[in-house]
Amino acid sequence: MSEKLPLSVSIITFNEEENLPRALESIKDIASEIIVVDSHSTDRTREIAKEYGAKVFEEDWKGHMAQKNSALQKCTQPWILSLDADEEVSPELKEEIIKRIKNPDADGYYVNRKTYHLGKFLNHVWQPDWKLRLVKRSANPHWGGYDPHDKLIIDGKTKKIKRGYLYHYSYKDLYDQFSRLVKYAKVGAESYHRFGKNFSLWHLVVNPTYAFVKEFFIKRGFLDGLVGFEVSVTHAFYVFMKYMFLWEIEKNEKKKAEVSNRDTSAK
Repeated sequence: MSEKLPLSVSIITFNEEENLPRALESIKDIASEIIVVDSHSTDRTREIAKEYGAKVFEEDWKGHMAQKNSALQKCTQPWILSLDADEEVSPELKEEIIKRIKNPDADGYYVNRKTYHLGKFLNHVWQPDWKLRLVKRSANPHWGGYDPHDKLIIDGKTKKIKRGYLYHYSYKDLYDQFSRLVKYAKVGAESYHRFGKNFSLWHLVVNPTYAFVKEFFIKRGFLDGLVGFEVSVTHAFYVFMKYMFLWEIEKNEKKKAEVSNRDTSAK
């Protein structure tokens, strides 16, 4: 049994009763504190978290970044490990986390996330997938970027942990994958719009094409077989839909503005 470390584990959840036990099991023996912020799950998510000794907070959904920041703010230990409910710390990565916390040489550490999809771990597509997840609380950690592709940011020095993986069990099946990709594409487009990024035909054509080429050829996704091809195609589809949703948002806003101007002129 590993010793408890001065470590808080931060997780946000919604209906994660299938995934959460795996995530918590992988860190239960090293975490002095587990913080779970749940957005009103209707399954056993909160009960499972409490069974592992987690401090559970039930809050309305505020978006990925705001929800994760809420969880971070509740952590009290000197170190914080931020996990998604569908992730798992490999034994090798856990050993490295213990070493870094006991003898730190940075304020934060990137770990490589390895995805399990359609029955296999992918060695090329979505690889490497470096995520800043282990950070000092004193380094002012906070989530930034844009929904749903948020990123953890700190003030301080960072390094990569090159041994072990953060296993990611992303989608249940193809239907789940496509359903979530469309949802994420819409959220991504809304975030782009909020940050003032505009639609262009160039981005609509070039970016999805590059997304496919990058995953399938540059990252050698073809070596992952049919699953590698599927991931490359769906990644391109996601990028395409993100820009189509952005186009739709701008078109609807333009239509509303035209209607408002006509109403104003008629008065």
